[in-house]
Amino acid sequence: MIIDCHGHYTTEPTAQMDWRQTQLKLVETGGFKPTRALLDISDDAIREGIDDNQLKQQRERGTDKTIFSPRAVGMGHHLGTADTSMEWTRLSNDMVHRVTQLYPDNFIGVCSLPQYPGVEPKYCIPELERAVNELDFIGCNLNPDPSGAMWSDPPLTDKWWYPLYEKMCDLDVPAMIHVSGSCNPNFHPTGAHYIAADTTAFMQLISGDLFKDFPSLKFVIPHGGGAVPFHWGRYRGLAQDMGKPLLDDHLLNNVFFDTCVYHQAGIDCMTKVVPVKNILFASEMVGAVRGVDPETEHNYDDTKRYIDATPNLTAKQRDQVFAGNALNVYPRLAAKLG
Repeated sequence: MIIDCHGHYTTEPTAQMDWRQTQLKLVETGGFKPTRALLDISDDAIREGIDDNQLKQQRERGTDKTIFSPRAVGMGHHLGTADTSMEWTRLSNDMVHRVTQLYPDNFIGVCSLPQYPGVEPKYCIPELERAVNELDFIGCNLNPDPSGAMWSDPPLTDKWWYPLYEKMCDLDVPAMIHVSGSCNPNFHPTGAHYIAADTTAFMQLISGDLFKDFPSLKFVIPHGGGAVPFHWGRYRGLAQDMGKPLLDDHLLNNVFFDTCVYHQAGIDCMTKVVPVKNILFASEMVGAVRGVDPETEHNYDDTKRYIDATPNLTAKQRDQVFAGNALNVYPRLAAKLG
């Protein structure tokens, strides 16, 4: 079995995104009212987006299941108000749930959280509970910077986040640490903000002692961990300089990385320096980079090819990366699959 731990609903019906734009315009004019009841999307409209994209690529590339969440840039936590974030998040999670109901053998849901700059994460708990208990989701996406590349909220190790972490542990669900869009012109959303945020999150976790308080809490850092694998020695050394335990003990029972790295050399670096148990297969498809690499004549995001080709993994270790590690990190997924 091959489990892709990182997929987004980036082929949602046009009507869904039109609704979002209308919602935000109403905020600008001071006329926001939840109008979700006016949104009518058929199952056929959902199938139209999935069949020719995510489902087609699953079949062509030989993957079996995708852990699926709302479009990351589309979360837009820095837009609108706390109320619009709540309404939009619930709608987006419900749309992902509809995909999982139409394609139960292919997609497993992970929720967005209704975050907003300056609003305490504890207010996300009801939506997390709803997603897990009612929608049967197996995890969440957690934005470490709801301000959109302005970094106005406390670091992930701050007790500001603790009520949410407590609920995650109670529900036995991990979080993928995933930012959304950028309103800072210095940070391109997918090329700079994503990678910088992944790296920043890892350094925040090094700097604190979060997992002493939450030994069962699990995070997945996407996009290969940002710059972390390439600078593995730097982060190991910084942990030592700060008087922290070695990374194996300090973070690596709780922090994992996915393989959304779009070239062979990047995966080779990652699989050489990061322990195999901490690597989860992922492609992000259909996601940030959709083109064909002229050097290989394959899609950049066809990441299974890189895992197959790396000399750093044995057959058993490839099985771990492709499925075993995901089942460890997402216990509700393991329970679903028996």
